[in-house]
Amino acid sequence: MTRYAYERVRRGERMPGLFEVSRKTPVSTVIDDLLLIAEVSEEGEWEGQVRYLPLK
Repeated sequence: MTRYAYERVRRGERMPGLFEVSRKTPVSTVIDDLLLIAEVSEEGEWEGQVRYLPLK
């Protein structure tokens, strides 16, 4: 999925944003990070970006 997200950005197409998660990351950590992101983010803030979880 990440490859396609980068391709869309490269072509100048709209891409709402993507969070990629390592399979090694505990589900509880992913949930905590996503809740934090949802709570402090503004609408459209992650558009056109690929970010990796867990947050560091």
